[in-house]
Amino acid sequence: MRETESVQEARRALEICNACRYCEGFCAVFPAMTLRREFSTGDLDYLANLCHNCRGCYYACQYAPPHEFGLNLPRSLAEVRAESYEAHAWPAPLAQLFQRNGTVVSLATALFIALVLIFTMALQDASVLYSPQRGPGAFYRVIPWWLMVLLAGGTFLYAILALVMGARNFWRATAGAVPHPAAPRPLAKALHDIFTLKNLGGGGGGCNDRSESFSQARRRFHHLLFYGFLLCFASTTTATFYDHWLGAPAPYPFWSLPVQLGFWGGLGMVAGCAGLLWLKITGDPAPAARHLLGADYALLVLLLLTAATGLLLLALRGTGAMGVLLAIHLGIVLAFFLLLPYSKMVHAPYRAFALLRHALETERERRAQEAKATQGELRQ
Repeated sequence: MRETESVQEARRALEICNACRYCEGFCAVFPAMTLRREFSTGDLDYLANLCHNCRGCYYACQYAPPHEFGLNLPRSLAEVRAESYEAHAWPAPLAQLFQRNGTVVSLATALFIALVLIFTMALQDASVLYSPQRGPGAFYRVIPWWLMVLLAGGTFLYAILALVMGARNFWRATAGAVPHPAAPRPLAKALHDIFTLKNLGGGGGGCNDRSESFSQARRRFHHLLFYGFLLCFASTTTATFYDHWLGAPAPYPFWSLPVQLGFWGGLGMVAGCAGLLWLKITGDPAPAARHLLGADYALLVLLLLTAATGLLLLALRGTGAMGVLLAIHLGIVLAFFLLLPYSKMVHAPYRAFALLRHALETERERRAQEAKATQGELRQ
């Protein structure tokens, strides 16, 4: 069990919040907080990942700076959240990649782009690499199908394995005594909160990203990024089906299903990433953990590059620039897959499990209250 300065500060802040309870209706964190009197490291990891950093509690808090208590709950939970990524990462030796994460992601992305470009130029004749390639299998004439599948498929499967193992470690460390996670009602509630990003609405008015004023901007930009990413994944899945089961290799016409899914998904990702970067740059620095923003910027830029190069490849796939663009896009995708379990992206499964645990705890409390009410009626 780790006991860092961030853990100690978050525990101190939550103990004060638990006594005050002014922010009880602000978000899911405060009802979950009131269910416990003491906060283990697992509890703090859970509450930190349940926090969506809407910052409403910071501006409402009577104990925030310049008060002598100096409470800054969004910053405290952000620091614990970042530590939880490292604490539960798999395999454990690679957890060090979360340290100076912005630098790691930037250097690894540049390295993979360079490596794929170098190998493509070394293995492919210039007459193929720099000349227009059209018709079925055009991409594979630049980079062989088996090599593309080996690289992209291998790194993707590794990323999924590492994410699943990390999420399993997080669940085991934070789950505690909760009902079975497959219970229908809490599972439906958790899925609703995940796919609507309900908690990015704060207490209902939105987040306080730039000042005390409320805004739904961060929620909307997250929606664009989240659903854009899902559309791009659906595009890749559909293209795989076309290739392997229908015998129709890429590239596909613009109005085909794989291209339409990827096109609109890519636009959503670009708009979402650009908007979130803008909010981070213009946001109020007071409630933020500024030393952790490097990881945020690195992931958003990596996602932005992934989507933007994909759209650029779509626009120029019939020109002589296609070969180089394909190598650059593949290098960025490989970097994204390999760094996925060691970047800020892990907040997605961790937060999903935190929302599931919250739904399970809420259901347990509801049943306990119903049982208590029933016993009271029987006594009467």
